[in-house]
Amino acid sequence: MDTINRTMRFASHSLFRTLFFLVLINAGLLAAPLERSVSTSRQFIAYGADTPLRGAICDLAEKTKKNLLNILQRREEWKTPIILNLQFPQANVPDVPSVARYFSQTGSGLKLQLDLTVRADVDVVAIQRELLRAILLEMIYRRQPDLPAGSVYVEPPEWLVEGVLAAAPGQDRAPLVDALSPLIASNNVMPLEQFLRQQPALLDSPARLLYRAYSLALLQWLIDGSTGPSFLAAYIENLYHASNDPLLDLRAHFPAIAAADFDRVWKFRVAAIGSGRDYELLTFAETERRLKALLDQTVPSKKAADKSASLEQLMASKLSAVQARQLHQFDQQLMQLATTAHPVMRPIVAEYQEIVELIIKHRIQGVRARLVRLKSTRARLAERMDKIDDYMNWFEATKSSTRSGAFTGYLERAEKLAEPEFRRHDALSVYLDALEREFPN
Repeated sequence: MDTINRTMRFASHSLFRTLFFLVLINAGLLAAPLERSVSTSRQFIAYGADTPLRGAICDLAEKTKKNLLNILQRREEWKTPIILNLQFPQANVPDVPSVARYFSQTGSGLKLQLDLTVRADVDVVAIQRELLRAILLEMIYRRQPDLPAGSVYVEPPEWLVEGVLAAAPGQDRAPLVDALSPLIASNNVMPLEQFLRQQPALLDSPARLLYRAYSLALLQWLIDGSTGPSFLAAYIENLYHASNDPLLDLRAHFPAIAAADFDRVWKFRVAAIGSGRDYELLTFAETERRLKALLDQTVPSKKAADKSASLEQLMASKLSAVQARQLHQFDQQLMQLATTAHPVMRPIVAEYQEIVELIIKHRIQGVRARLVRLKSTRARLAERMDKIDDYMNWFEATKSSTRSGAFTGYLERAEKLAEPEFRRHDALSVYLDALEREFPN
């Protein structure tokens, strides 16, 4: 009996020690830090999945943020890190959503987490869209860290998300052009207010593509000019108290949309996207040539002796109805040129457009001096660009190991002209031609 009791006590002690060691092992496993990857800016911290996938998602997040910062012309200023929880699909949990975003107020500040289920047929654009939403959400509440718990958070506008994605370098805009072209041809462009009230989640695939084209047109309109990016950044930072009227919010931050003729300008911006001109920029020389042709076009003069009047002459008196109509057309032509102008010339074209609008309103104070300055600036730019072209040509001819192909046609033509148009075929001529080919020098 004693032997049985000792055996049972030994077995129970052994079982207790085994369970104790298992608890210690499990506790050690739970206490071990989870594997993670941190992006280059350290704003994105990815957990789960494997190292290559975590690195790829972090790189995609940094690329998406860099594109947005380039549009806004801003530097890195993030305050709240974004946690990325990555996982592969699991057979025992088939209903896990592909994307889940958690944004809340904690005792230590704001917490922003994005759960992503990465499937075999991964949609990179869909992941990039969710990353961009999280980045914009952090920007909206960056300066609002002490919001009360339970507050309703404002989502970034869908047009802004789609526009930024469409404006990314290397994007194929041909589908956007094809979607807009029939509407532009039939003069059936959607009004801006109606577009802003659309819900992309309820649209089918063709309508969503059209929504993205409109979004790109709106984004490019808002960031046009030297102050556009700063206005857009201020708009994003103030979205936390946005109203239910998206058009009213845009008018509060962008003077172009607050203008009376904003709908006319909106149609021109959409037409620029639909015609494919937005990404086919003109060269400096072509932009200058087209601008000069516009400035040289005739506007009827009030004096019978003069058939036409320049912009300087139009400031002398109030415009006639015909002159005002001509200048409105001139304003539209300058607006179209600005969408495709060389980046160096775009501010100059935009300033000419402002001057034309001032002349139409007969607000001519300081306009004459601006015209003189613009003419001088164009002359200096033309001289400098000629020098740059000469240097690049010299560099290609003497220093570069590769050829751009710009002179291929000229060289082929020169070689063709150097060959005699007529060659004799008698025995002596054939012999001399053979000697020339054998001993070219």
